[in-house]
Amino acid sequence: MSVEGTWDLSVSTPIGKIKAIVELLRQDSVLTGVAHGTGEKVPLSDIALDGDRLTWKQTVTQPLRLNLAFAVTISGDTLTGTSKAGRLPASKVTGRRRAVRAATEH
Repeated sequence: MSVEGTWDLSVSTPIGKIKAIVELLRQDSVLTGVAHGTGEKVPLSDIALDGDRLTWKQTVTQPLRLNLAFAVTISGDTLTGTSKAGRLPASKVTGRRRAVRAATEH
């Protein structure tokens, strides 16, 4: 299953919904990625794809410094799952892949 692309995520946390953007791409058959949100850009680590299940880790500093572990299930252009920060309760994650705009000829 292809997971490459730009994903708009919404994470439902105890302090409200946080919007984030995750960009995934494959380089030399290795899945890599970065996340953007709350004014920072952070690399993803430990990215693993097993069938339709995608997991990764990332560190954020806004609104708090947290080490997050994501576990989501991909279904076409949507994803659902959780984000977990240490001993805190898991937060619900939803997302949608952005449509790729085809270059038009002039």
